[in-house]
Amino acid sequence: MTDLCVVLVVQAAVSVPWVLPRDPGLEPASPTAYLLTTLTVLPLLWRRRAPVRVLLAVVAAQGLYGLAVDGPGQTLPYTGLVALYSVAAHAPSPSRQLCGALTLAVVFPSVAFNTGEARELVFSLMVFTAAYGFGRFTDTRQAYTRAVEDRARQLEVTRRIEAEQAAARERARIAREMHDILSHAVSLMIVQAEAGPVAVRTAPERAEAAFDAISETGRDAMVQLRRMLGVLREEGQGPGAPRSPQPALDGLPALVERVRSSGLAVTHTVTGPERPLPRDTDSAVFRIVQEALTNTVKHAAATEAAVLLAYGESSLTVSVTDDGVGMGTDTHSGHGLIGIRERAAAHGGGARTGPGPDGRGFRVDVTLPLAPVTSSLEVGS
Repeated sequence: MTDLCVVLVVQAAVSVPWVLPRDPGLEPASPTAYLLTTLTVLPLLWRRRAPVRVLLAVVAAQGLYGLAVDGPGQTLPYTGLVALYSVAAHAPSPSRQLCGALTLAVVFPSVAFNTGEARELVFSLMVFTAAYGFGRFTDTRQAYTRAVEDRARQLEVTRRIEAEQAAARERARIAREMHDILSHAVSLMIVQAEAGPVAVRTAPERAEAAFDAISETGRDAMVQLRRMLGVLREEGQGPGAPRSPQPALDGLPALVERVRSSGLAVTHTVTGPERPLPRDTDSAVFRIVQEALTNTVKHAAATEAAVLLAYGESSLTVSVTDDGVGMGTDTHSGHGLIGIRERAAAHGGGARTGPGPDGRGFRVDVTLPLAPVTSSLEVGS
């Protein structure tokens, strides 16, 4: 459509001499001359698809016009300028440069054949050079536009991939949180519920404590779940919105006490220069201890467990040990242990699992990097 419009505009321009009156001393403009003029314009329809051949066709048609008829001249060589512009804008480099040089070379005999004046020569060289320059400018601008559009598409693809990866990480994070909350609560409730009927017959006061523990554990799980669901509803409401329920180490004594109420004797010890931790690390340590104790309650058939937080100068070691039957030879299985390893790796640390001291029970050791300190303080509880 664009090329057709160009042809119509050029045809209108070259038709002007046939519209305006000619000098009475000259022969009238003939239909043959007008037909040959139109013949020089028609090749411009294919100027984008075959610019070099269009330029050669235009030059040949103009030469035929000059030799065959005595028609009116043109103020500007419109068809030649458009053809040269098209070559500069659309032809490959070797062909483009060769056609540009040949076109400028043709200007000299053409001017000599017409008026031979230096003024016409300079003018012709200027307009053809300008046409070639505008063609090169158009090609450069289009190449730049294509590069910008390609870059924008690549950035959009990259943004989409990053968004999908972020969504996958968020789903994994939520899955870990849900697993930790529900697994811990349900495990304790099952243990207490199984012990309840026995306690009712033998020690009613223990049965009442067991049912109280079930109720407390259930309420705590519901609070944490409601908090998490509230965060999910608030997601995207602004940079200040909380991203997750954040349990912290100050809740560790209550966690240990709840596990004790299930019948497992749990000790909690802290050594080294205890200090505040980053919020995410603080929450991760709580969840690691929670999951390790949940595994002990569910799988170990243990009677005792020990939680140790050992603060070093540049790291924190979290150890949870029990005296149960262990977890078999495949200690890398289970969503709980996988979640522990994922949490440790997310904070730049590592996790080891295996038999406890002297090959008895099971042990989870997690090391997390911390900022180094110079003071030391030992706290035991």
